[in-house]
Amino acid sequence: MSNRPLSPHLSIWKWGPHMLVSILHRVSGDGMALVGLFVLLWWLGALASGPVYYGHFSEWMTSPLGYVVLVGLSWAFFNHMMSGLRHFVMDIGAGYELDTNKFWSIASPLIAIVLTAGFWAAILYL
Repeated sequence: MSNRPLSPHLSIWKWGPHMLVSILHRVSGDGMALVGLFVLLWWLGALASGPVYYGHFSEWMTSPLGYVVLVGLSWAFFNHMMSGLRHFVMDIGAGYELDTNKFWSIASPLIAIVLTAGFWAAILYL
């Protein structure tokens, strides 16, 4: 039998906001890559195919489901950006203190929600 240490099992780790932010960072990045690429290619294809196809695209994107997709993509962008900024600060050696890390782990998704709401308020009301 080897005397090498074993990796700790997940059951001994306490869930914290930093874990959720890490998962959301990955999910938002993948969501932007997959859904965002699909919407971009659909938009470019509709644009290149003429007014009829572009009208279909516009109908879908201005439907309630289309707005859910677009709001979701913008939230993913802002969430990924805020989480990336948090990681950037940590990469330069700051923000590792437990209280600071917990604060920014909670603040970054909340700031992303505020930025998303402000973005859509600017689009819809200006």
